[in-house]
Amino acid sequence: MKLPRRQFLHLAAGAAALPATSRIAWAQAYPTRPVRLVVPAPAGGSFDITARLMGQWLSERLSQPFVIENRPGAGTNIGTEAVVRAPADGYTLLLVGTPTAINATLYDKLNYNFIRDIAPVAGIVREPHVMVANPSVPAKTVPEFIAYAKANPRKINMASSGIGSGPHIAGELFKMMAGVDMNHVPYRGAAPALTDLLAGQVHVMFPTMPSSIEYVRAGKLRALAVTTAMRSDAFPEIPTIGDFVPGYESSAWLGLGTPKNTPAEIIDKLNREINAGLADPKIKMRLADLGGTVMMGSPGDFGKLIAGETEKWGNVIRALNIKAD
Repeated sequence: MKLPRRQFLHLAAGAAALPATSRIAWAQAYPTRPVRLVVPAPAGGSFDITARLMGQWLSERLSQPFVIENRPGAGTNIGTEAVVRAPADGYTLLLVGTPTAINATLYDKLNYNFIRDIAPVAGIVREPHVMVANPSVPAKTVPEFIAYAKANPRKINMASSGIGSGPHIAGELFKMMAGVDMNHVPYRGAAPALTDLLAGQVHVMFPTMPSSIEYVRAGKLRALAVTTAMRSDAFPEIPTIGDFVPGYESSAWLGLGTPKNTPAEIIDKLNREINAGLADPKIKMRLADLGGTVMMGSPGDFGKLIAGETEKWGNVIRALNIKAD
């Protein structure tokens, strides 16, 4: 039977619309089961704190558990690769951070290409690193620390959360620009590094503010400066490193990603809910208390940030000739 042309076109248009309709319905119903939020770092650090804050918000808003899964190792590569290999259905998310941009150049061979294999969902927060010292270190200011380090070359141990991590790169940039020579002591995450810093096993570190701010408030660590170009609203009395080392600047950022080919409708839904969370006064205040500034925007905005940071830190890695183990 030959259908009239008008009827045939009507049926064809309806058939073509079915996949889009089903995708929209799927996104509207999402999530219908628990969502896994992979944190490629140990519990207790900046990644973990931010993931749990946002995971709780999403759980309440979307009526399904957002389960935090810590998958540390290889400078966040282990957790990242686990998400790259996961189904692109919106039920596996990745907490993305500065190490993502660093690793693209730091590692000669990766089993993935982040910009190609992970779809950006939303930025969450930008944070300063803070230069903190154990109180046993006699220096109380950045100039005093530089003078002390120059008088004691390679006798100061600088902790980091791993080779190529944000704290490591921030510290190496300081060493280069301030002209000091310190021993780098890498750890598997910020929490164990801070534990040894508190115990005096190492002397100085450049962690993100959320992971160290409570120790500073309690007087267990001495904050010498923040790494951003401007002072932090959380600690306006703390100067910037750039006040004493002209041109110095470093900051960290965090957001969410998901495997490539995840339906755009699901990504957009997550983006809307995350931005709603960042506009919520309680979450905004909590992030500010931790020294962070919210980063609201579209998935495209977050993708541009990742691309720009990848280029920026790639230039730094090459200039300092930093290599992964």
